[in-house]
Amino acid sequence: MAIKRGSQSGGGKTKGIRSRVFASVAVFFVTLLAFSLLFVGRGLFTAASSGKKELPTVSCRQDLNWRERLALQHLNSLFSKDVIDVINASTNDLGPLNVDFFRKEKLSASWKVAGNKMSAGNATSAEAAGEALKTKNETSRFKEERTSNGIDNSVFLETPTKLARRQLREKRREKRAADLVKPDDEVTVKLENAAIERSKSVDSAVLGKYSIWRKENDNENTDSTVRLIRDQLIMARVYTSLARMKNKTDLANELQNRLKESQRSLGDASVDSDLYPSAPEKIKLMGQVLSKAKEQLYDCNLVTGKLRAMLQSADEQVRSLKKQSTFLSQLAAKTIPNGLHCLAMRLTIDYYLLPPEKRKFPRSENLENPILYHYALFSDNVLAASVVVNSTIMNAKDPRKHVFHLVTDKLNFGAMNMWFLLNPPGKATIHVENVDEFKWLNSSYCPVLRQLESAAMKEYYFKAAHPTTLSAGSSNLKYRNPKYLSMLNHLRFYLPQVYPKLDKILFLDDDIVVQKDLTGLWSVDLHGKVNGAVETCGESFHRFDKYLNFSNPHIAKNFHPNACGWAYGMNMFDLKEWKKKDITGIYHKWQNMNEDRVLWKLGTLPPGLITFYGLTHPLEKSWHVLGLGYNPSIDKTDIENAAVVHYNGNMKPWLELAMTKYKPYWTKYIKYDHPYVRNCKLSE
Repeated sequence: MAIKRGSQSGGGKTKGIRSRVFASVAVFFVTLLAFSLLFVGRGLFTAASSGKKELPTVSCRQDLNWRERLALQHLNSLFSKDVIDVINASTNDLGPLNVDFFRKEKLSASWKVAGNKMSAGNATSAEAAGEALKTKNETSRFKEERTSNGIDNSVFLETPTKLARRQLREKRREKRAADLVKPDDEVTVKLENAAIERSKSVDSAVLGKYSIWRKENDNENTDSTVRLIRDQLIMARVYTSLARMKNKTDLANELQNRLKESQRSLGDASVDSDLYPSAPEKIKLMGQVLSKAKEQLYDCNLVTGKLRAMLQSADEQVRSLKKQSTFLSQLAAKTIPNGLHCLAMRLTIDYYLLPPEKRKFPRSENLENPILYHYALFSDNVLAASVVVNSTIMNAKDPRKHVFHLVTDKLNFGAMNMWFLLNPPGKATIHVENVDEFKWLNSSYCPVLRQLESAAMKEYYFKAAHPTTLSAGSSNLKYRNPKYLSMLNHLRFYLPQVYPKLDKILFLDDDIVVQKDLTGLWSVDLHGKVNGAVETCGESFHRFDKYLNFSNPHIAKNFHPNACGWAYGMNMFDLKEWKKKDITGIYHKWQNMNEDRVLWKLGTLPPGLITFYGLTHPLEKSWHVLGLGYNPSIDKTDIENAAVVHYNGNMKPWLELAMTKYKPYWTKYIKYDHPYVRNCKLSE
């Protein structure tokens, strides 16, 4: 039994020894596997971080080297020397590994340097190691170059592969940026076409041609607080209406009270700086009430319908106000200020008290001399005519060569003569005539006179529509303007008949101011045209279709609707070409066709556009700048560089409604210390 137990004890010892040996072997293989995993994990970590910036330091590099040596000691027995060389060459500098190389070489699929080029087929491990060594040398040279250029490789190190990738990424970024900022031609064309369509739909009256409102009053306010209060007021009105509709009386009263408070806080403010200090508190309170109303009343269809109704109502109010504004401005434009009436009466009385021998102007021999510079001026306004003559003479280089031909009506003939007898234009020549003494200008020869004498024309000009309100009569009032009934306005179509001995003449309106010497106009080559004028087709309402009725076949067949208009006010007329082309006959033809006003409504510009169609030579725009009688946004530089500035429109410089900023260009040529001007209380 003892032997048996001993035998069993000895067997147990042997079994324990075997267990310990097996455990040691297991520990060895576990340790070996751990180091293998450590090394493979390092490779995977390197591959995962290859796309990021690497910022290795010297201490980290030294720490990794001893780990690699330790791992290689245990791996020497597992891999051949060629594989170990590839691993050593690859892990230092060439970045992450990929599977392609070792798949081709029938090695482990985990070991190949990304970017390392190997030939397919018979490449050996030694060749792979040589290629890796070559790439390592190139990388070393790259490191040396960066070091020599002052770049610290311990802080930032890029391999050639990473450098190429980074450059490619930068190129892609630049391309994407260029694509983003590149304009979309198709979208641009669509926007331009939309702008053109909107400009065509704008009525000339809306553009303010006859409006007294200034541009700053039309501009959209950019102050955010004022805009917020106005938006709250609109929504408060909407919810007040909805509250009453749904019998929520308390909420409607609360909204109404807040509405009144916000209106008081806004007052007449147009900018944030003009608001009362209580405005922020009122905005807050109104916002609370609006939020409450929205919770109880908001209905998309109801709110939309109410806003649409408010918009239509506001639009109707704007139209009504514009009509009233036009009516009042036209009414003011056709009136004669007391000062001008006083001046004309005093001058007329004194003229007819003069003996006949003192009523003559000197240098009458120059009136038909074709080598001098001749001006035609048709006016019934003494003060306006004096500004035209004075400004021309004061800016002329040689006043002796300038001749002024003034024509006025019977009522102002004495006053016009007396003024220039008392205030002769220096060494220039001047002559005043009475249009009523032109015996050839009669109804049998002139269609306009015949039409003005007809009962139908009187009905059209004086009793059209019998308006009973300001808004209804605004459009008809302009027909009653005396200038459309005066032959002084139509005399411009008879220049060769008035001045048969002249070859060229410069026509001037009485609402212009001359700022430069005009003698250069006589040397402008008109290229066989009759009329030299500045074109005015920069805006849509200066095209032919805004003046003429293109629904009439006579107009549509002979003229283009988009033909460029031009300005009366400063026009150089070649009277020789006028006679050759029978311009007056052309005018008579079209005027006879328009007896029923089916071609155009009124004025002299539409028949002028027709008569001189294809016979007008465009002058440089700096010769003639228009709009000082209706456009508040003319560039100051354009005005100062212009040879002639024109106060066309209703806001004439001698009226109180004239634009203040433009008036000094006109008033500086008036002698306010003159006895007649002072006695009639005319002042700046």
